[in-house]
Amino acid sequence: MSATSYSMPIVVDPSDIDFMGHVNNSRYLGWVQDVVLSHWKAHAPADAVASRLWVALKHEITYRRPAFLGDEVIAHTVLEKVRGARAYYSTIIERTLDKGAEILAEIESSWCCVDAESLRPARIGEQLQKTFNANMAAQPTGDQAG
Repeated sequence: MSATSYSMPIVVDPSDIDFMGHVNNSRYLGWVQDVVLSHWKAHAPADAVASRLWVALKHEITYRRPAFLGDEVIAHTVLEKVRGARAYYSTIIERTLDKGAEILAEIESSWCCVDAESLRPARIGEQLQKTFNANMAAQPTGDQAG
């Protein structure tokens, strides 16, 4: 659907750190959810944001390096495609460094769009896809935390 990356800075909190002294693996799931939902809210029409919710169906995470308290971390997500009520995202979480970035994790995830009232799957119609694409194309990329 779009190759436009949406980026969101992440603050590593002390509560993210596990008994091994690095960010717990479960926090990466929370970060993926945060960036995907932030992306939706930033680019979808207001009526769609109000009437639709997203439920995670599947995450496949490849961990590359640990993150630590004090790290500057950013999540980059790309909406790869939409099919019916499903959306497929690719997300990279990286540590930013003065001399270049280090990839911490790569995540492929799928999500189901549901109606906010009935909580039943809701197809992303062609018109919403077109509007969503147009909004994404019209907005700049970069740090767009919402």
